[in-house]
Amino acid sequence: MLTATLYGVGTALPLVIGAFIGLRWRLPQPVLAALLAFGAGTMIAAVSSELFQPAFDEVGGLIAGVSLIVGAGVYVGADRLIEQRLGPASLGWALMLGTVLDGVPENIALGVSLKQAGGIVLLVAVAVGNTPEAISGAAQMRDQHKMSHLRAWGLWTVTAVLLVLVTVGGYAASDSVSPAAIATVQALAGGATIAVLAVALMPEAYKQGGWWTGLATALGFVVAFSLGG
Repeated sequence: MLTATLYGVGTALPLVIGAFIGLRWRLPQPVLAALLAFGAGTMIAAVSSELFQPAFDEVGGLIAGVSLIVGAGVYVGADRLIEQRLGPASLGWALMLGTVLDGVPENIALGVSLKQAGGIVLLVAVAVGNTPEAISGAAQMRDQHKMSHLRAWGLWTVTAVLLVLVTVGGYAASDSVSPAAIATVQALAGGATIAVLAVALMPEAYKQGGWWTGLATALGFVVAFSLGG
């Protein structure tokens, strides 16, 4: 249980730190773009090796594929609702939404994977991906929504605590949950993660950094994939 808690804190602490940085300082656009792109690369590696591949091996391509698409659809639908209500100023809330919708199943999957002494790639990917999401999301809440620093930081902190709890919960429930159910959760998490990458992280990275963010994304993928090798 201690290991699960530490892994959960490892994914959640970057949210708290990232939100504080985003609210306290205005990072140069190239720096934030590099963080976003590198984080996107690590998350691509996590989706392929730690989320979808195990689900595919366990339940087959049809169930895993449908679950992945459902996970993506949930995020896209929720993000669309936020965009319709907030318009162009929706990015901050969209990044927080992505953190919750992909983070909850990701951290459940992380907790479950600890029973098999795995999860290091997923831990690194989620932690690295959460940092720029929180930095950018908190900054957008401050600048576009005129939200107070305390309220914005509090929202990200609550999200971080939730991720720790679901990691511990996933670890505790792993013995009583069927492998097929675990695989479904992994595929759902993969779909939500892909949607976050396509809708929020990668477009924002390119917008702020330009063409070279493709290299930062590739570097993030290589680093995360190598850790799982």
